[in-house]
Amino acid sequence: MSGDDSTPRRAGAARTGSASGKRAPARKKPPTAELIRGARQEFEEIAGLEIESVSAFTKTDHGWEMHVEVVELARIPDTTSVLATYAVRLEPDGEFTGYERLRRYGRGQLDR
Repeated sequence: MSGDDSTPRRAGAARTGSASGKRAPARKKPPTAELIRGARQEFEEIAGLEIESVSAFTKTDHGWEMHVEVVELARIPDTTSVLATYAVRLEPDGEFTGYERLRRYGRGQLDR
């Protein structure tokens, strides 16, 4: 009996948002940190490169874009290593859609 009492309440609670005639969103937006973690893991697995840092994360017209810094060529001393910036693209729900290298640079090189 107690199971029967709770079932209608749950069903009613789920319908509360639709009582006004508005449709509930199909998917809840994932938290930003979760989007970044998922994109990092996916990029590292697909590209075979380990991300050193995330330098940008922005919303675009088509979803999200994240810029990451990776070591493309490790050298000794470390200051002579070659790094690269990659753009990682995501759908609005966080699904990975692709990546591309934007630039390569020496570790000690500064932007002007």
